Amino acid sequence: MKNIVFDPKAFTQFNEWAIEDKKLYKKIVDLIDDILRHPFSGIGKPEPLKHQLKGYWSRRINDEHRLVYKITETEIIIISCKFHYD
Repeated sequence: MKNIVFDPKAFTQFNEWAIEDKKLYKKIVDLIDDILRHPFSGIGKPEPLKHQLKGYWSRRINDEHRLVYKITETEIIIISCKFHYD
């Protein structure tokens, strides 16, 4: 099983959701669980990113926010879970 690693900014965002909106926080947890099972398919309409974020993937949390992550051999690296691509 891969380790889940949060960029410090993404970890702050994740914790903010726990306080600000429990429903979106739960959705992020569900997306992360799905990424563990299906890194490039599944819920949240996964899509590969381009340009500066080439190599990263995005999943929809809702219409406004995206979960942005990268898969390595050993880790799922989450770089953002608020807004669109930073």
